[in-house]
Amino acid sequence: QVQLVQSGGGLVQAGSSLRLDCAASGGTFSSHALSWFRQGPGRAREFVAGISWSGGSTHYADSVKDRFTISRDNAKNMASLQMNSLKPEDTALYYCAAYRTSLSPSRDLGRYGYWGQGTQVTVSS
Repeated sequence: QVQLVQSGGGLVQAGSSLRLDCAASGGTFSSHALSWFRQGPGRAREFVAGISWSGGSTHYADSVKDRFTISRDNAKNMASLQMNSLKPEDTALYYCAAYRTSLSPSRDLGRYGYWGQGTQVTVSS
């Protein structure tokens, strides 16, 4: 059983940067793929970025590629999402999520059994 606790986020202007952190406890974090999802106002929850258990494989949604970077430190049971060049359309509630797999992270949120509490990111124009 993995518990995920998020930190970071907030209100920033367009073009700014933010970092979201996700701290894991209670399980073997290094056996789990970790992804970030987001849900904007009136929209479905969508995949943002994912990283394999080892950190050797990362995947990004086209909308954030070259702006966002996902990383993890298994020794510290932590994962992060560095968000640069933020746009108003990045405004959403962001969630980290994990599931146990040796494969690359899935973009299907239904595969994820462990979720963080969510953190709000608001980007003003």
